[in-house]
Parts: sequence; structure tokens; C-alpha cells
Amino acid sequence: MASVNKAIIVGNLGKDPEMRYTQSNTAVTNFTVATTDQWTDREGNKQERTEWHRVVAWGRLGEICGQYLQKGKQVYIEGRLQTREWEDQQGQKRYTTEIVAREMQMLGRAGDSQGGGGGAPASPAQQAPKKAAQQGGPAQDPFPEAPMPGDDDDLPF
Repeated sequence: MASVNKAIIVGNLGKDPEMRYTQSNTAVTNFTVATTDQWTDREGNKQERTEWHRVVAWGRLGEICGQYLQKGKQVYIEGRLQTREWEDQQGQKRYTTEIVAREMQMLGRAGDSQGGGGGAPASPAQQAPKKAAQQGGPAQDPFPEAPMPGDDDDLPF
């Protein structure tokens, strides 16, 4: 049976992205995005909860994110969830779940640090990275998933 691993979020960056390069000169950019749910409880009080999402972007998409994104900007991210495991200094196993970005689109108006414009046309500075991200297709994934036997023959349609 087929499975789907897809995450789509729209939120605001919590801090400026951190970009670095691997030994093989591949860009990797890490940043956090906050999403907020708002609702009214049974007593009529407005409630809100903010979730923080770790995002990692590789290759050309990572370079674009590192160059154009900044704290407070509203962004659309599409990718897949990935959980990594490591050992901390005390020898304890630690885990983190992050979104490995495949697509990114900057939202809001140019110069608007809160990204309040939602549907506003992108400025030329925003269109350049968007086009570059689209032309390059998905960022090169350094951890490609292994194909499953018979993937192409077992489609249900």
C-alpha cells in the first residue's frame, strides 16, 4: 500500500535562518516557523496556541532561504517530515522531527516584516527566488528514499 509523507505550513519565521555548507559544498539552511491556531472556547473566550516547526532546506533551495528569509517574515513551506536521532553529551538518545523543505514561497508584501499581505503580488526581489526554486524543482535531497520493489507496477489506478 502506498503512503504519504507531506507537510504544508504557513507561518512566520521565529529567527533568521542559519545557512552552512557540508563538506561536499551543499548548502543546508535551518530555521523555525511558528504557526498559530485560534479558537473560541465554550465560555466564549478567545484562545490561541502556537506551534514551532523546525525546517531544513538543502541545495539551491537552502541558499535561497538563507539569502531571502528573515525573522518575522511569513512563509509557505511544503516538504516531508523526518525524525533524526543523536546522542547528547550525557549519552542520552535525543530525537528531533523536522520538515525537509521541497518548496518555499515568501508571502506578504515587500518590506513587511509581519507578512500581513497574504495574497499581495510578490515583489521582484521575492519573484527571483520563487522562480529559481521552481525552475530547479525540488531541492536535491541528500538522503533519498530507497525505491520499494515494484513501486511502478503496483499503482491502484
